[in-house]
Order: sequence, then C-alpha cells, then structure tokens
Amino acid sequence: MTVVSSTPVSPGLKNIKTIRDFEITGKTIFLRLDLNVPLEKGQITDETRITAALPTVKYCLEKGAKLIIASHLGRPKSADDKQYSMEPVAKRLGELLDVEVVLMEEPSSEGVKHILYGHMRNQIICLENLRFDEGEVENRTDLAQSWAAYTDIYINDAFGACHRAHASIHALPELMQQKGIGFLIEKEIKMLDSLTDHPKKPFIAILGGAKVSDKIPVIEKLINVVDGFVIGGAMAYTFLKAQGIPVGKSLVEADKVKYAKEMIQRMEARDKTLLLPVDHITSTSFNDVTHMRLNPSVGIAENEMGLDIGPQTIKNYVACLSKAETIFWNGPMGVFETKEFSKGTFAVAETLAKNPGTKIVGGGDSAAAAVQSGYADKMTHISTGGGASLEYLQGEKLPGLEILRP
Repeated sequence: MTVVSSTPVSPGLKNIKTIRDFEITGKTIFLRLDLNVPLEKGQITDETRITAALPTVKYCLEKGAKLIIASHLGRPKSADDKQYSMEPVAKRLGELLDVEVVLMEEPSSEGVKHILYGHMRNQIICLENLRFDEGEVENRTDLAQSWAAYTDIYINDAFGACHRAHASIHALPELMQQKGIGFLIEKEIKMLDSLTDHPKKPFIAILGGAKVSDKIPVIEKLINVVDGFVIGGAMAYTFLKAQGIPVGKSLVEADKVKYAKEMIQRMEARDKTLLLPVDHITSTSFNDVTHMRLNPSVGIAENEMGLDIGPQTIKNYVACLSKAETIFWNGPMGVFETKEFSKGTFAVAETLAKNPGTKIVGGGDSAAAAVQSGYADKMTHISTGGGASLEYLQGEKLPGLEILRP
C-alpha cells in the first residue's frame, strides 16, 4: 500500500518521496542521519542534531518499523580512532527515546542480520561511525551492497551530509528501489526554498563571517530577491576598503575588493539597502581584550583591527531588521566566541527573536551564535545543514537529493 502525502511539495523536492509515502510497518529501514555532534572528553556538548532527527525516528518506531540508524562522526583516520565512536550518541538516543539502542562495532557488520531476525519492538540498531570504513568516503558499491542486503527502504534524513557523494548517501540509494527522505530534510528544503520562492517582503539577508569569497555564490543567488543586505564580521572590512575607508589591520580579502565595489554599485542601481558598519569595537590583535575600545568613526587606525560592530551600527541594523518580514542570517557580526566581542552578534539574535516574521538561520557559526544567545527557540528555523544548506541555496545540485529522484 502506498500512502499519498497531502503535504505541499517544495520545488526542490520534486519527484522525491518522503517517508509518509511508504508502508513501513514491519519493514527494515536504513535511516541515514546526521548525528555529527561535537564531543568533549566523550561528552556531547551540543545535541541539536540529535533532537532534530527525533521526529523521523519516532515515526518509524510508532509505525513498527525495524530501524537501522547510520551516521558519521567527525573525521576519523581509521577505525582505531575510538574518540569518534558513536557510543555516546547511541547512549543519548536510547535515553531520549526510552528504547534499547544496539551499537554495531563495524559499519558493515554481518551481525545486523542476526539482530534483525530477533528484533524487538523497542529496539534500534545503530551502526558504528560510518567513516570507520574507508568505503564510506570512497562511495564504494561493495559497502553499500552489504547494507542493501538487509534493507527494505532507504530513508535519508541527513541534510548536513547531502552534499557528499558517500556510500551511505549515494551508492546505497542507487541500489534501492524504495528510497526517500525524512521529516528533517523535508523541513530544511521547504525553509530554504521559501527564501527564493516568493518570500514575504521586505526580505533582508544578514551576511557575516570572515570571507567575502565564501558568500559570493549566496550573494549572487539572492541579490535579485532580497530588499537588502546587512553586512558584518570580517567580510565587512573588504567592503569598507572598496569604499576607500581605512580599515587598519582588519582582515581584508584584497582580491575581492573589486567585487565588493561592484556589488555596492549594483545595489545602488537596484535601489536596494546595503548596510555596513559605521563604528567598531577594535583592538590591536585578534585575542587582545586589554586594548579593546570603541572606535566611533567608520575608519580604523593603522595599528587596530575591527572585531565587532559598534553601538551605532547595532542601532542601524536593529532598525532595518525590525521591519523585515523575511530574514536569512548567515555569519556572525564579530568574534562572538569572545564575550567582549559578542554584543553585535547577540544583538542581531535578539532582534530576530523579537521579529514575528520568518527567520531562517544557516551556517554553523550562526547556528552556534543563536544557541549561545539563548534565542534559538525563537527562530523559525535553524538549519542543521552547514555547508549543504549554503550549497543548496546557491543553486547547486546535492548528490544526496538527486540520487533519490526517479
């Protein structure tokens, strides 16, 4: 029996089935998740990706499916890198779901078949770190065949890994007749599509972080859609440099100054907003808080560098963002990891939290900033995709999605 989904299909998911489209009761599901969580001395320090995966996992359990969960964790060089074991993740999953999670020591272990034979209802099989087997990154068919041998339905819910052509993302679904996505990928694509498919206006994109070069594809994708850009972080100094403003020792991409100048002109020609810092929190070096000071002017002295936006810039940005109906945030306003240089980034997070419109956060640093600010639960959506979310937004085809289309 095929279950017909009543949920509107997002443009990016055309011809891709969701887990709702399958009769999964009693079936063995290979569920690829992104459980690549940060660990410190074996302890999970941020379980956002685990909690984001729970709706799909719970759906499978409620429907009585036999569930095999698979994920990578970090970048181990071999199976001997036990610091990257999935053991703490499997343990936490068991606690959150109140089920038994059986961790298989080898990703391609034959033991999975034996456990499936005596499978109990409240039991999940969790494969050990997929990257413990070199065949994962090499996208090897023989590894995928070992999984396909006991899999009825393949479900990908690892949006953060969809831009990688790895065995669990590409080779395995290539072998499967029944394949689709989980609830998390469905939500991720729906949210990202909403930014380019008739977003509510005004639409403002906040771009920060270190490099203009990292943001050029996003800028080019959004420049005709947004009503304005708000620029912060180190990349702002390349734009100020393009205007002939002294930026001292601030990080500047010299080879992108020309692009920044052209973008300023293009925004002016389109009569769109482009906000840049008008004051700064500066110091003499990246980690020096002893010489931190407020620089009330646009220009920065030769022996100083900008490490956060200043209070007047914050006011300007808040005024703009408070009126927006749609906001996309990618990149912090300063070195927010250091308390003294975090005010600009956290002010942006607070402003988004108070805005009743659509607020989508993309990129690892922005997501971390939203969490650290305490306003994460006030965002419409915080992407777990990292690089995948930016590549998708830029219009690139993701191997993990394309392989799921007929």
